[in-house]
Amino acid sequence: MSTTESGPVHTDPHRRIVVISASVGAGHDGTTRELAARLRDHGFQVDCLDVTDVFPWRLGRLLRGTYHGLLLRLPWIYDGLFAIACRFRGAGPVIRALLRPVRSRMLRALPAGAAAVVSTYPIASQLLGPLRRDGRLTVPVITYLTDFAAHPIWFSPGVDAHFVAHETGRLLALAHGAGDVRVAGRVVSPRCRPASAAAKLRARQRFGLPPDGRLALLVAGAWGVGEVAPAAAEIAATGAAIPVTVCGHNTALRRRMTRAGTGHVLGWVDDMPELLRAADVLVENGGGLTALEAMASGLPVLTYRPLPGHGKASAATMAEAGVTTLVRGPDELGRALAEASGGERGRRSRDAGMALFATDPAVGIAGIAARGRPTLAGADALG
Repeated sequence: MSTTESGPVHTDPHRRIVVISASVGAGHDGTTRELAARLRDHGFQVDCLDVTDVFPWRLGRLLRGTYHGLLLRLPWIYDGLFAIACRFRGAGPVIRALLRPVRSRMLRALPAGAAAVVSTYPIASQLLGPLRRDGRLTVPVITYLTDFAAHPIWFSPGVDAHFVAHETGRLLALAHGAGDVRVAGRVVSPRCRPASAAAKLRARQRFGLPPDGRLALLVAGAWGVGEVAPAAAEIAATGAAIPVTVCGHNTALRRRMTRAGTGHVLGWVDDMPELLRAADVLVENGGGLTALEAMASGLPVLTYRPLPGHGKASAATMAEAGVTTLVRGPDELGRALAEASGGERGRRSRDAGMALFATDPAVGIAGIAARGRPTLAGADALG
């Protein structure tokens, strides 16, 4: 995403909010763009920053590449590091200590005159929290958790408020010592909405998909990471659905799957709301933005072969909240696909997923920015 994206001309320049994301995959940036659009509708000027650009000597790019490489080639190492970060009580303080030299750069990167700063990435929260607690940042800091699972690295002392997706996330956040934790709605494109039969047929025609039959849309994020090819083969083997796999920017995966001839294979898709209209069920592995887009579109969501680390954590939390079904192996897959698109379990999951969009988190963020009052509950608990 661009370093700075200002609001339209009708916004008040004295009402400014900064939203900080990270260009790791597409989910954080996609959420940031939609959140910024809604805040502009509330009359704020919005600047969107990429936290990876704040690091010196291109370290942000190095960190992004390392994360991508671990997910793609050494997922077991990432899984272990994530587990340590979640279980080791000193992980947060250690990360904040390592980030200390970057704090001044973070402060300089913030535009003057902001009424609030919003983080949609945990490393950004770990930079902003200490600046807020020490009084160097004098406006409220809000963390908007893009992950469904509220893992400890999302929380930093000094952050004024945390916006989570569901009550399950709120309880996790409180257990990790966070203070002001609010269950707020999720943000996706307004184009993500339930489709009529005619709209579904048009979407299938646009993407060259069969007009009949149950289609399972298989996604693995912008990077196309995880056990994607085995998942597609296992979906096809059930006979319960035809897999439609989105490989994102992973061209090597797309070539392999096209040669294998498993279902329908796509690369990067610019219009995901339209593709979601063509599907009957979403199968995902990371609990990211596309899962939320599917929920807003009225699609049932299955999590299968979840990514290590945050993927497994989000899978468990989403299943506990009732917004997805966690499929634990090939033996469960066929039944889960059939139940998701035609059974009572699927209906309950769809209803629970759509309920996440009943409120708009931009309303709460705008309220905090308008008041500008600190609410630093929980700072001591986080340490």
